[in-house]
Amino acid sequence: MASNTSVLKLRTLSAIVFVIIMLAGLIWNSWSFFTLFLIIQLGCLFEYQKLLALIFPSYQKITAVHKWGLLVVGCLMMMTLGPVDLAINGMSIKYIGSRLLPFVIAFMIIIDIFTKKINLQNWAISFAGLVYIPMCLSLFFQLKSFMTNTYFGSWTFSIPLLLIVSIWVNDTMAYLVGSVIGKTPLSPISPNKTWEGTIAGIILSVLIVSKGMALVVPIQERYIFCISLIASIAGNFGDLLESKLKRLAGVKDSGSLMPGHGGFLDRFDSILFATPFVWLILQILF
Repeated sequence: MASNTSVLKLRTLSAIVFVIIMLAGLIWNSWSFFTLFLIIQLGCLFEYQKLLALIFPSYQKITAVHKWGLLVVGCLMMMTLGPVDLAINGMSIKYIGSRLLPFVIAFMIIIDIFTKKINLQNWAISFAGLVYIPMCLSLFFQLKSFMTNTYFGSWTFSIPLLLIVSIWVNDTMAYLVGSVIGKTPLSPISPNKTWEGTIAGIILSVLIVSKGMALVVPIQERYIFCISLIASIAGNFGDLLESKLKRLAGVKDSGSLMPGHGGFLDRFDSILFATPFVWLILQILF
């Protein structure tokens, strides 16, 4: 019992610190928003490489330039797809990223060719990682811009906040309800998840976020409903995808970012998958 209590305290404390950091990054200013997702992207892409190297032995043999260059490419992609208003010494980060990106990719390919380690499967794995992580996370910059041309310009973080809170509430409610009444396994990929917990998580997330966040953010409740519903449903598929990768890799957690909670991919797997769907529904609605 004492051991379980200490673990719960550790999980709770690390979760509180995590929430504070996330909220500060989302709300403070444009640079904190960009930096937050740049760091998330780096952590997720690094852990993605480790997982795929365990699944595909050939990926363990990529050159150091390929390995670390992919992280640089991820950062440059975030810059290229990033906010238009951020600049370094008067030069837009979008301009810097778009100019450096092709040179870094070309350098990686040249090194692979000269070291005779060019492998289409390995490059396909790397490309998939770039689509899965930095490209999906970069959509947060566009989600932020949805509120730019409104009377609530200072609330540009509203939609990203709604998406993330929807995922958090869904995960929490699914865990709590599943622990109490969950009996039917959702999938062999993730045996700890149940249909009862998953369905309850989606319903409670939509209700709590729609009613609660409508009092906080300047967005109509029907739009909040759509965002929370799409985020909650898609987020479950993102969690299953990462669970499948971990099962294939033979590991419990993707990393050790948060004590008792796992790594970057463990924390952001649902968000990675949900973001493109939320972005798409907003494109349709607006």
